[in-house]
Parts: sequence; C-alpha cells; structure tokens
Amino acid sequence: MNNQFDDIFSASSDGIWVCDASGKVINVNSASIRLNGIEDFDVIGKNIHELLKVGLFNKSVTLKVFETKQKVSVMQYITKTDKHLLCTGTPVFDEDRRISLVVVNERDMTELNSVREQLEKSKMITKKMKDELTELNLLEINKQKIVAESQEMQQVLRCALKIARLDVSNILILGESGVGKGLISKFIHKNSKRHKKPFVQINCAALPESLLEAELFGYEGGAFTGACEYGKAGLIELANKGTIFLDEIGDMPLSLQAKLLKYLDDNEIMRLGGTSLKKINCTIITATNKDLKEEVKKQRFRYDLYYRLNTFTLAIPSLRKRPEDILELVNSYMKNYNKMYKVNKKIFARGLEVIQNYSFPGNVRELKGLIKKAVVMCDEEYIDNFIRESIMMAHEPSFNSIEKYHPKPSLKDQLENLEKDILSGFVKHGRTTRDIASELKISQTSVVRKLKKYGFSGSR
Repeated sequence: MNNQFDDIFSASSDGIWVCDASGKVINVNSASIRLNGIEDFDVIGKNIHELLKVGLFNKSVTLKVFETKQKVSVMQYITKTDKHLLCTGTPVFDEDRRISLVVVNERDMTELNSVREQLEKSKMITKKMKDELTELNLLEINKQKIVAESQEMQQVLRCALKIARLDVSNILILGESGVGKGLISKFIHKNSKRHKKPFVQINCAALPESLLEAELFGYEGGAFTGACEYGKAGLIELANKGTIFLDEIGDMPLSLQAKLLKYLDDNEIMRLGGTSLKKINCTIITATNKDLKEEVKKQRFRYDLYYRLNTFTLAIPSLRKRPEDILELVNSYMKNYNKMYKVNKKIFARGLEVIQNYSFPGNVRELKGLIKKAVVMCDEEYIDNFIRESIMMAHEPSFNSIEKYHPKPSLKDQLENLEKDILSGFVKHGRTTRDIASELKISQTSVVRKLKKYGFSGSR
C-alpha cells in the first residue's frame, strides 16, 4: 500500500504538499517541485511560516486551514516560476478531532487564466463586431431616407412597418436588382423590437460554397486548413436576438439550403467541426431578384425552404413602374452629393425629362450612381448634357428615350429643313422645275437633284 501510495503521489499532475500539525513540510511530489521551481530539500523539514517569510509564495493555504479547521482554497502566486496556482488545503483530523496533517493540492491556473483572458478578449471583439456591423449597416438608412411618393412604394412601407412591429420572421423581399431590398430590410430592423440588437447581412452570391457555410454557421478551431485556432462565430450566431439579412438567397447552394432549413425548423446551429448545438433566436430576412417558383421547378431551390421563407413577402416595384419617385430621388441625391463633395451642381427640366423617359434597368442603384457621377465629374454648373450623354453612351442600343428627346438640330439640319419646306411649297402649287429654278435663281439641274433628294422626284 505504501508503494502504491508513493506511485500515485509521484504520478499526480497536480502538485501535492503534506504538512504535519505544526506546519512543517513532510513531503512534496515532483509536480509541486516543477510548479514552484524548487527542489524537495529546499522545503522538506521547513515550516510554512519560514517559507512564507522568504517569499516562496504570497499566501499560505495551510495556515488558513489551521485557522478555520476546514477545507480552504486560495489563489497563490509563485514568484519564482511566475505561475498562478489554485491551492486547496484539506485538513486530516486525528481521533480527538485535532488536525494531524494538512494535504495541499496545487493546480496550475496560468494557462487557464490565459485562455480566459483570450475568451474575454474574444467576447469583447465579438461584441464590438456586432455593434460595428449594426452601426455600419444602419448608417445608410440614417443618411438616406426611403422615397415613397408612389402609391406602390407607400404600400410596401406600410406592410414593412406592420411586419416590423409584429416582430415576425421569415420575411422574403422580392424585386429587381437595385430596387432597394437591402434598404427595406434595414427599415424593418430599425422599426422592430430588436433595433438595439445586431443587424448582420451577407450576400449569398458573393462567396463560394465552402466559405459561405463557414461565414454563416461558424467553425471550431482546426475545423479545416487555415481555420482560426480558437474557432469563429458565424454570422447567424452574431445576429442572435437581432436580425440577419440574407441577400441573393436564390443563389445559395442546395447543400446549404438544407442546413438553413434545419435552422429555421429548430432555431439551432452547429459550427463546422463542432459537436454541440447552439440555440439562436434571430429574425431572418431574405431577398432575391430571381423567380423562386421557377427555380423550384428547375430543382435549383428547395420547395420546402421556399415555402418556409415565403411566410411574409414584400415585392418592391421597379423604378420604371413608379415614375413619381424619380424626381424626389434626383432631388435627394443632388442635395446629398452637393453637400458631400462641396459643390453646387444643378439640373434643368431638360435633364429631368431625359431621366424620366429612361427605363433604368439598374433601378434606384443606377439612378444613384448616375447622379453621383454627374455631380463629381461634370465640369459645368448644370449637369443636363452630362446626364444625357452618360445614358446614351452606356445604353445607346436600348435607350428608348432617344426618340422622345429632341436635341437642338445643327445648322446644316436647319438649312436642309428650310430648303425642303420651300421646295414643298412649289410642288404643292404645281410649279415646274423650270419655274422653280427661275424663282430660286439656280439651275434646273440643281432643282431636279434637290427634288429627288427630298422625295419629290415625281415632279415635272
């Protein structure tokens, strides 16, 4: 039994000290020697009072056990090895209930403290990240009001406000690229009960499948090559108690659609490489410019996920279907960009007419970029010509407003039009080519050529 006790005593990874009733050290194991940076002969046979006095440690758990006559735990700092030890002293009583021995167990907390500090830093970084994500994402809606002069957009905002105040989830926003789906998602979050919690967004079309899964659901340390040592929280996890906006949901890979559906059913996620589930409660808003019904038919989108996401649907009309909003948007962008770039550019009715006659395939995003470019790049005070030329250069083949917009004709065009009108008058009155030549004081040959040019070749 003594041999077994010695083996156990020596093999323990925790440090062990044994003191007698007077506080004299009668034994220490090899782990304690390593933790304290000592040799056994440095302490065995010496009293705890003496060792405390020479500064081997900053406090003694053994003395506290003698004082309290019960098990005591203290944090002890070892100067020599720069370690923090959790020391637990346990009294051993004789038949008369007097302390005969004190057994001290030492556990190295240095590494654990380091991990705890890293965890605290990680928590602080995560919180800071959440705050910054929300602040940056909502900055746009604070700077830029949603223009809704048209009945269609007013109806969209009424529905969005109602959905926001009811704190519902699984909201699907439909609309062409550039109509403002992201802005509406932020509008919903800002007017919801979760407005003080994180707002996190991700474009599902912008990342490859492997990275998208890691970004959405997070990963544990060492889950894959290049993974952070301590793992990383996913965006759904960061959005806990807040809102996550999944843009371009129609481009999400089928394998990820299954994982997202499971989360929607259970409100639980598992990190890549993880073994435990985490309960997450956040509002899910998705958006796409695709026809999801058609994608379901083509088996590119799960029908069960489509019906799960399609609980509350908002369809944002394209800009060409709400021309009432165009003028207000132009005024808003002109004001913002003039202030931003410290200029004073203006636009006439002529430029507004070009804009209103244009179909804007890129919707509000295209209009915004067009005004910004004109304010920054145009050298003239009025940006009308710059606007017209920009649209014509970018979309000349499909620009349907070119026919509606009539720029002032050149001198050559005006002279030809005048010449055509004069000749038309002679032809209507049945004048011969000889008469016309005589009246205009040009040769008969020239008259014949001009009549043919303007389609009067049947004249005699």
